[in-house]
Amino acid sequence: MGAVNVLKAVLSAITGCAAALIAYSVFYVRGDLGGVMAYLRARGALRRLRESGAPEQVSAAQAKLHALGQQVGDPALAAQWLPLAALTGLLIAALVWWVFTRRQEGPPRADIQERMVYRLAHRLGGRFTLDDLRARSPLTDEQARAVTARLLDLGRLTRDGDTYRLN
Repeated sequence: MGAVNVLKAVLSAITGCAAALIAYSVFYVRGDLGGVMAYLRARGALRRLRESGAPEQVSAAQAKLHALGQQVGDPALAAQWLPLAALTGLLIAALVWWVFTRRQEGPPRADIQERMVYRLAHRLGGRFTLDDLRARSPLTDEQARAVTARLLDLGRLTRDGDTYRLN
């Protein structure tokens, strides 16, 4: 398995796990984002209160935070929907795998190759040769000849012997 396939598998797995975790989290809080935000605000207030508040105030705030957490979270519901969260993660992972495989197996896009030529030409002061293009870009000899021929036909390059110049 090539390095690209390993990276593709790792990225797909990470994305799938993240999607499953997000779906599980949504089920855990029953989609109540307002409740989650209220819990987070109460937790921040408790943290500030621990620095400067009296012990009775801290314990009351802890009890309030615990009650809010019980109200917002529903672990039993999340456990029931765990298979759907896992399926969501699996589908997202498969989608990421498919997108990268499609990109890998498809023909190289002409506009990307043209941008490579433009960038190289700008770095070299507007002039370059095929040897420069082969040495300083990932284009093969055949791709370099094809993209320069296409740019010549479009009138974006001018040829001066072995040197190409941007128009």
